[in-house]
Amino acid sequence: MPDTTGPFAVALLYDGLCTFEFGIVAEVFGLPRPEMGEGWYRFASCAVEDGPLRAQGGFRLTPDHGAELIDRADLVVVPGWRGADAPVPEDLCRRLRAAHARGARLASICSGAFVLAATGLLDGGTATTHWRYADALRARHPAVAVDHASLYRSHGRVFTSAGSAAGIDLMIEIVRRDYGPDAANSVARRLVMPAHRAGGQAQVLERPVPARRQSEVAPLLDRMRVELGAAWPLARMAGECRMSVRTFVRRFTEATGSPPGEWLAAERVEEAKRLLAAGRLSADEVATAVGMGGADTLRHHFRRRVGLSPRDYRIRFGPAEARPR
Repeated sequence: MPDTTGPFAVALLYDGLCTFEFGIVAEVFGLPRPEMGEGWYRFASCAVEDGPLRAQGGFRLTPDHGAELIDRADLVVVPGWRGADAPVPEDLCRRLRAAHARGARLASICSGAFVLAATGLLDGGTATTHWRYADALRARHPAVAVDHASLYRSHGRVFTSAGSAAGIDLMIEIVRRDYGPDAANSVARRLVMPAHRAGGQAQVLERPVPARRQSEVAPLLDRMRVELGAAWPLARMAGECRMSVRTFVRRFTEATGSPPGEWLAAERVEEAKRLLAAGRLSADEVATAVGMGGADTLRHHFRRRVGLSPRDYRIRFGPAEARPR
């Protein structure tokens, strides 16, 4: 393990390991990144069961560490799981619950959500997984609200993501939360990935939206992003697309994976993040600029979607000279 002082990230190894998902975690947290200076992540992997471990692709693993490494981790990532019906060892659940109780974050990629759900830590919250596994996750863990559309979701300090590429998005989001947007952009550039995809973005279009003259949804999305500070009642959105409200809501949700109000709130929060990090506007000015009215509404949406207040976000990600004192 590198001798640094940053968060200790641990990826789990198991028989039937999802090789690509593990590679994502190792790539983001395990590569040397001298450009980041001191304090970058420490990284290691650990076996969560005995015996020879096989990985997808036809090779065997010889782990250096056992499950006790979880007890020291600041971040534990479950890189997939061997099947929706495969039982999760109780010892693993116990260790993950203990790690969470002492303040560690837990994250999963794709079918790894079944492991986190088995701990009970997602009960009463919302999680996502690959759309193919969403129904199985709902059936097996009815206390978890399963979002089959989003790229990634958070429930307190427990994070879940959809398919493999969404796992990259979530890992970059964790970097952004820990080190700020510049660090996340640097990691994304090295991966040749977009710097940020919002967690609420749709995983997949289940049906293509037919193009209609003067009634496509995409031009409206572009205009709303440019005019986030404007009022966008549902009737106005539908009118812009020359659709009935009912038809518009259906087509909008098909195209984006979210109802219009949820999509608009997510876009406003993303723009608010950018403005807060820039540090030039007050919270009230940011709220007005993104169409949220006032600081109270901004705080509500920020806590719901980001898990931080606007002030705390600016302290963490804004320029030093703009941070509240």
